[in-house]
Amino acid sequence: MNKKYYISTAIAYTSGKPHIGNTYEVVLADAIARYKRQKGFDVYFQTGTDEHGEKIELKAKEAGISPKEYVDEKASDIKRIWDIMNTSYDRFVRTTDPNHEKVVQHIFKYMYDKGDIYKGEYKGHYCTPCESFWTESQLINGKCPDCGRDVEEKCEEAYFFKLSKYQDKLEKYIEEHPDFIQPVARKNEMINNFIKPGLQDLCVSRTSFKWGIPVDFDDKHVVYVWLDALTNYITNIGYDVGVSNDEFDYKWPADLHLIGKDIIRFHTIYWPCFLMSLNIPLPKQVFGHPWLIMSDGKMSKSRGNVVYADDLVEEFGVDAVRYYFLHEIPFAADGIFTRDLLIERINGDLANILGNLVQRTISMGNKYFDGKVSNKNKLDDVDKNFIQSINSLDKKVSEKMDSLQISDALTEIFNVLRLSNKYIDETTPWILAKDDSLKDRLETVIYNLLESIRVCAVELIPFLTNTSEKIFDQLNTKDQAVKFKNNNNYNLNKPTPLFLRIDTKKEN
Repeated sequence: MNKKYYISTAIAYTSGKPHIGNTYEVVLADAIARYKRQKGFDVYFQTGTDEHGEKIELKAKEAGISPKEYVDEKASDIKRIWDIMNTSYDRFVRTTDPNHEKVVQHIFKYMYDKGDIYKGEYKGHYCTPCESFWTESQLINGKCPDCGRDVEEKCEEAYFFKLSKYQDKLEKYIEEHPDFIQPVARKNEMINNFIKPGLQDLCVSRTSFKWGIPVDFDDKHVVYVWLDALTNYITNIGYDVGVSNDEFDYKWPADLHLIGKDIIRFHTIYWPCFLMSLNIPLPKQVFGHPWLIMSDGKMSKSRGNVVYADDLVEEFGVDAVRYYFLHEIPFAADGIFTRDLLIERINGDLANILGNLVQRTISMGNKYFDGKVSNKNKLDDVDKNFIQSINSLDKKVSEKMDSLQISDALTEIFNVLRLSNKYIDETTPWILAKDDSLKDRLETVIYNLLESIRVCAVELIPFLTNTSEKIFDQLNTKDQAVKFKNNNNYNLNKPTPLFLRIDTKKEN
């Protein structure tokens, strides 16, 4: 049996349509999932929607519909965008799914019976958009430290989870598992800013609104956001209190929770402590990825700078948008979105480096050999270095992908594509074609280029799936070997442009 790999994104909040910053995460997860499948892993990729809370209740009221109608519409829109982005999730989950709700009630009761949840009273400053309570010292200029909006004083009866009980155990776990939180800067932030100062018990129920999972032994209360949302990672793979089925035993623990850096606290402090309370193993790794932001800062409707992925795809195509997301955001630093840079990437990287290489090479194969190209093995020194770069590509890509350096993995592929273009300039096929005695040398050059394109197309599958398929179609091959092969016989199809250049003058 193939080795299991369970990857999840955070579940998207159904308060509105996801912008490109939200969409980046599911595309990033998809590239990792596709790569792992390519490497023979039995991948389970889960994403979905977070659908409860006061914010939803208020928005539904404003819209004059029930909260369920509201979240049905928003969840459908989120799923539509994930599908437009060509993401290969195995399961799209919703926190309004009846089974999830039932298991969350069982988890709450189990923790209560164990003494890990107790009833108390919450007094604090509450931010409705973030659904977060804050102490006076945590506020910044009297406002929410996460979003900068106004907060309001709230006091209500609530159940609390004993986060403080698991402080020492959590510290020890993080110390003994250095790769649990990535990147390292996020780990240091969690330890120094939240864990070392001392964990505060966590509010896990609310009475001031009704749109949530009822606490079944105290129906005045609904389960509060994080105990409901975070448990989606186990409730949807067969977990229930006291019941463990084969799916759960096989898939858990998750290999990677891929989440935005803004919610890393919940995934590396609250979630591990919940799991410790349930006596369940912790996920192997949590990666708090950076943001995709606008040149004038974080996206927000009030600033009027929100961009949506489906609009970009309609204009530029899905693979162009995927390429931008995956290439422009490094491992630990925020990436910036500008329309000009997207067009620059399409024209420079996709149309020129990749598209032009494929078009030129296949055109030459058709022009000089009627599309039938085999390896005549007439090698020069320049070929040896070129073939070596092709053969070392898979190892380089694997090293980058395994350490979640997704942007760098793409760069490695494009380095070989650049080398391929340089190889054309160095070998000058159009000059070789003028001398009949050099026909075998010419065919060798074209063959080497076709193999380079084929290997790069294989490596591009996790990132630009549609483009890879088009390249295989033009090469007329299904061969997905990741090394240069000496004995392929190409019978090429006609070339068609992979990406059209965008006229920047027209744009401006």
